Amino acid sequence: MTETWTVDGAPLASDETGAVLRARISTGHLETWLTSESGRMLAFVTNTERAMVMLLDGEGDPGEHAADPEATGSSDGFVLSNGQNDTYPDADTVPLDQAFRIVEHVVREGSWPADAHHVSDR
Repeated sequence: MTETWTVDGAPLASDETGAVLRARISTGHLETWLTSESGRMLAFVTNTERAMVMLLDGEGDPGEHAADPEATGSSDGFVLSNGQNDTYPDADTVPLDQAFRIVEHVVREGSWPADAHHVSDR
């Protein structure tokens, strides 16, 4: 059974994921939370070059995040909806196109893509 995911209460089809995220970024929304009918949550925070992608089983779950183990350095400009501006190690974020692909796959299949590195924060 495929989960139904929503953004701001509106249903999201997997093939619309990239377009929805790009539209939000273009209007300055760098943080997006997707929620599933099962209570799982998918966070996407970007600085427009890289993105932090986190998959949580529900509120309070530390979850898992996409990783780029070969990356070095860090990047800032990850602006949260509350105005907080975060800096993350590049190893804990992924390039933006890869992030779109990961989020689309999770929305479509309910799991990380087989070739996407991710780290458990549990």
